[in-house]
Amino acid sequence: MNVNVQQRPNVIWILVDQMRAQAMSHRGDPNVSTPNLDRMAIDGVNFTQAVSGTPLCCPFRGSMLTGRYPHLSSVPALNSPLSVDAVTVAHCFRDQGYRTAYIGKWHVDGNRPELDMKDPRNNKEVRFIPRERRGGFEDWWAYENNNQPFHCYVHTDGPSGEEQLFRLNGYETDALTDLFLDWVKRRSELAPEQPFFGVLSVQPPHDPYVAPAADMSRHRAANVELRPNVPPVAGIRERAQAELAGYYAAIERIDFNVGRIRDELRRLGLDQNTYVVFFSDHGDMHGSHGQFRKMAPWEESIRIPLLVSGPTRKSYKTQECPALLNHVDIAPTTLGLCGIQPPASMQGFDYSPWIVSSNTPEQDLPESAYLSLPVPTAMQTGLIPEEGIDRPYRGIVTRDGWKYVAMESQPWLMYNLGEDPYETVNLAYNVFYQAKRRELHTMLLAWIEQTEDTFVLPQSPDSPAWKG
Repeated sequence: MNVNVQQRPNVIWILVDQMRAQAMSHRGDPNVSTPNLDRMAIDGVNFTQAVSGTPLCCPFRGSMLTGRYPHLSSVPALNSPLSVDAVTVAHCFRDQGYRTAYIGKWHVDGNRPELDMKDPRNNKEVRFIPRERRGGFEDWWAYENNNQPFHCYVHTDGPSGEEQLFRLNGYETDALTDLFLDWVKRRSELAPEQPFFGVLSVQPPHDPYVAPAADMSRHRAANVELRPNVPPVAGIRERAQAELAGYYAAIERIDFNVGRIRDELRRLGLDQNTYVVFFSDHGDMHGSHGQFRKMAPWEESIRIPLLVSGPTRKSYKTQECPALLNHVDIAPTTLGLCGIQPPASMQGFDYSPWIVSSNTPEQDLPESAYLSLPVPTAMQTGLIPEEGIDRPYRGIVTRDGWKYVAMESQPWLMYNLGEDPYETVNLAYNVFYQAKRRELHTMLLAWIEQTEDTFVLPQSPDSPAWKG
C-alpha cells in the first residue's frame, strides 16, 4: 500500500447527543454562552442549515458511520445492531494508514438476537462490545448507551486483549474528554508521523439534563426564554423551562471541553494539521409545538450544529455554508477533507470542497435533503415508547426554504421556512398552495426512488385530487 501518511491531516469528530442547532449563542439563543463553539463558527466553517435526516440516536449513528440512509444502513431503528459487514468511515481511514479510536457512546450494537437481554452482563451501560462489532475502530473506550452522566462506565481492552470495565470519575463529558486528550497525546508521542481519526462521543445534553453544580448554578428555570412556537400552556412551558435550565448547563460544559481539546491541539503543535468536526445526532423539541424530545420533523428536532475547524482556513472572515449537510454526508465529507475517495457504498454527498475553499459556487450544492423516520420507537415491541412521533414519515427540506413531510398515504406538513421559520402555519392542505405541494411531492418521490426506499407516498400528484 503506497500511502503518504505524513501529508494527510488528522481528523477529530466531537459528537454530542440531542443538541439542537438553535442552542448556541452565535445562533442568537439568549439562554446560553458558548464562546468556544462561537469561535469555531468564526474561524472555521459553519454549516448553518445542517440536518439530522433521521432525528433518532441509533439510525443517525448508523448513517453517520456508513454514509447510507437508515433503511439501508442496517440501523433503521432504535437498538438496531450495526452489521459486521458494514463498511464504515473507520475502515476507510484504516485502509489509508490512519490510527482510529472511538471514545464514549456507541449505541449501534443494538439488541442482538444472540444476546440474552435479561443477563445483566448484556445491559447497555456495561456490555462489552467485541472487536468485530466496533465498526473498524482500533482503540476503544466506550459504552453502548447510558443516561446517567454522573454514573458512567466504559470498557476497553487490557494488555492481553481481556475485557476491562471501569467507572468514569465525575461528569461524563469531562471524563471522556480526559480519556480522549490522553489518547491524542499518546498518538503524538508514539507515532507522530501517523495521522489519526478519533471520535469523542458524549451523551449530554441528552436528558436527564444535568451538569456539574457550577454550570447548573448559572441557570434558573424561571429565567429561561422559550422559543415563540412553545404554546401558552402552563404545563408545557413550565416543563420546558425546567428541562432547558439543565440542558443549557450541559451545553456550556460541552463548550468548555471543546475549548480544552482545541487548546491541547495547539499545545501539541497539531492544530495546523487537524480538522475538528463538531456536531450532534439530532435536536430536542423542548416544548415547541407542544412536543418534547426528538423524532419529529420540526426544526428544533432536525437542525443540528455542524462546525468544522482545520488547517485549510486562510482568514477570519466568517464562512457560513448554506448546504443541507445530512447524516449520510458526514462520512464522505470527512474522507474528502483528507483526500480519500469515499467507497461506492456511501450514498452521501462530499461537501469537503466547500470547507477547503470558500470560492466553490453555491449552485453546485444539492437543492434538498431527505428526511425519514423508518421505525418510530412506539412501533417496536418490547420498548417503552419515547415521546415523539408514533408513525413513520418521509420528507424533504429544500435549500430555498421549503419543507414537505408525508406520512404513509397522507400529506402531513408543509412550511415556507423563509417566511415562517417557527413553522406556525401548515400549508399542506391549503388549496392556494396545491402547485407547490405537487412540486415538493415530486421531489420527495425522486428521493424515495433514488435511495431505494419502499415508503408509500400519498396518491400521485398527477391524479385529479392534486390538480388545482
